[in-house]
Amino acid sequence: MNETMKPRSAGRRKGTGSLYKQPGCKTYTIKYYRSGKCIREATGMTDYQAARQKLNQRLNEITNGTFAGPEMERTRVEQLAEDFLRDYRINGRKTYGHAEARWRRHLQPFFGVLRAMDVSSALIASYVDARMQEGAENATVNRELAALKRMFRLGYYSTPPKVFRMPAFPRLQENNVRKGFLEDGQYRRLVEGSELWFRALVECGRTYGWRVGELLHMQVSQVDLAERVIRLEPGTTKNRDGREAPMTDAVFTLLSACVLGKSPEQYVFTRQNGTPVREFRHTWANACEHAGVPNLLFHDLRRTAARNFRRAGVAEGVIMRVGGWKTRSVFERYNIVSQSDVGDALQKLERHQRQAENAKEQSALAFGHDFGHDRGVLHRTSKIAKVN
Repeated sequence: MNETMKPRSAGRRKGTGSLYKQPGCKTYTIKYYRSGKCIREATGMTDYQAARQKLNQRLNEITNGTFAGPEMERTRVEQLAEDFLRDYRINGRKTYGHAEARWRRHLQPFFGVLRAMDVSSALIASYVDARMQEGAENATVNRELAALKRMFRLGYYSTPPKVFRMPAFPRLQENNVRKGFLEDGQYRRLVEGSELWFRALVECGRTYGWRVGELLHMQVSQVDLAERVIRLEPGTTKNRDGREAPMTDAVFTLLSACVLGKSPEQYVFTRQNGTPVREFRHTWANACEHAGVPNLLFHDLRRTAARNFRRAGVAEGVIMRVGGWKTRSVFERYNIVSQSDVGDALQKLERHQRQAENAKEQSALAFGHDFGHDRGVLHRTSKIAKVN
């Protein structure tokens, strides 16, 4: 009998699929059903027994619940990356450049040529090990793994699905959380002799804890001098939420000078020639060197604002709304106690203890006319009083 026309009765029962060759084709095609849907798959094999093993493999996968299908098997990680970057563009994410750089520089060289189904937890662990050997920080590796995980999630929930399963993604412990603060004396030296826009920018940063990007994109229309409030419009902040905060006297004075003579659509922070401030790395570095804090970042002003609010007794919920912290866990990373705060707390404790001791002595003297100056007599008297 011709091998092309091998009947199903030669060892194959109904419901176990079939093998056949297309007219003029030398390779076998297998046909099987999953959830009532007929699936035809080219094997690329000319040997009947090898094609039959492929068919049996598919049937076993369907039975065991591990069936991915030919379409999913052909999906490559670079295809998932395309969907991932498209998602960033469609949603207008401001961190698109960072996401694209993580893929192009690090993830693509390692995963780009692989099929999605070949990415296992062991392979991800190998990637983590390789990146750490290169000297990458734990936080950097976590951001890269988060991007890769997002790729798989988009593929998993797409229609039709492009990924059958999600591998496990580890999360490394991050120990590089910054702890910098800007003290009042350092602030005065930092803005000493600087331009108006720089003094106003730093004052807003340390007062409200707003991110530098949120401040630099602020327009004159967002500064209401009549009501003495500043508004960050929805969609212009990192978490997309709008914010509004009253101006302090210092902020009001500086921003009034910054917006003087400008139209509503112009930017608040501009240089002397009228150009908007976009990057001030060298100005910041020189100011920090002058203030004696060469390692300070502008983002440390966010931490400074959180601490200053706490010192002033402002409730945590209010601080989070002003600064734009969505969750308490993220807020706690910024609400770090400095050494000077610990010193102030201990001084308050000592003063409280001294006041308590003085009050106790005065109370004891009030019960007797003359205990003398001998503290031993006072101590024995108080013990007798306790016994009685």
